[in-house]
Amino acid sequence: MTQERTIPTLPSIAPISREDGLMLYEDMVLGRFFEDKCAEMYYRGKMFGFVHLYNGQEAVSTGVIKAMRPGEDYVCSTYRDHVHALSVGVPARNVMAELFGKATGCSKGRGGSMHLFSAEYRLLGGYAFIGEGIPVALGAAFQSKYRREVMGDESADQVTAAFFGDGTTNNGQFFECLNMAALWDLPIIFVVENNKWAIGMAHERATSQPEIFKKASVFGMPGIEVDGMDVLAVRTVAQEAVARARAGEGPTLIECLTYRFRGHSLADPDELRSKAEKETWLARDPLKKLANHLIDQQLVQADELKAIEKRIQAEVDEAVEFAQSSPEPDPSELYRFVFAEDE
Repeated sequence: MTQERTIPTLPSIAPISREDGLMLYEDMVLGRFFEDKCAEMYYRGKMFGFVHLYNGQEAVSTGVIKAMRPGEDYVCSTYRDHVHALSVGVPARNVMAELFGKATGCSKGRGGSMHLFSAEYRLLGGYAFIGEGIPVALGAAFQSKYRREVMGDESADQVTAAFFGDGTTNNGQFFECLNMAALWDLPIIFVVENNKWAIGMAHERATSQPEIFKKASVFGMPGIEVDGMDVLAVRTVAQEAVARARAGEGPTLIECLTYRFRGHSLADPDELRSKAEKETWLARDPLKKLANHLIDQQLVQADELKAIEKRIQAEVDEAVEFAQSSPEPDPSELYRFVFAEDE
């Protein structure tokens, strides 16, 4: 079992409203149920290729993205991108259709599991190789600042969030982009989803500084460590980082300590992680944590949460039906979208 880090506490978390609590819970349930259905479809031979699921990490996606402006701010993902796509608002049916390689998918069947994209919802893509998305996110943040400060567009106050894993933080793109973001005070949030494992390499064995948030100090930017299994804690630090970025105060590095409940991909037998480690983190399920909090604070009743789960399950089931009945991409369009097209 890898060495355990102390989970940070945030006693200053602001009280949450019933409306916000239900919104956060619904988004996390959608992510969890969607991924469970993906596993079912994959093992039934209905879904192909590499499929990396997000189970256990839902508080990170929901906590950060729901602190941003939907349809305005930008999000850049990784190969574990399904739930990020759902959190920004891409309909479940279009995400599922993409996983089935259908023309109705958000990437028109050309992207599959690791390359989800949506211009409408400002999802700048999933990327198969680690670190690929960080420079893209940096470019999005740069254009926002350039449009506002050079071209005089007062509406260009968009914030960009770049998601990536702990393994990526040993790569060159990470350091180069943090340096440029700090140098130019770009409106970007670097979100590290530290799930302790880079495929089969334990995080503590792969880096000379396991506390990733401390790497921000080299570039003179705030670095924050947060419990990535607590959506309210993630949301609190994300709201502060978004406010800083939108006010022109520059980037923030947020390290979310989280855990994936499944193997690296659905082809991974998951034999490297100890049973004790997995059980420890399973006991900290972010969905159960939020549900218990909402009930304890008398914001909701248990049956209301059950009703949400039932409705979300129906939405996911409908997404599968939509994907299965959707057409395959037309072979005549094989070479479309290789180059940019006129509107």
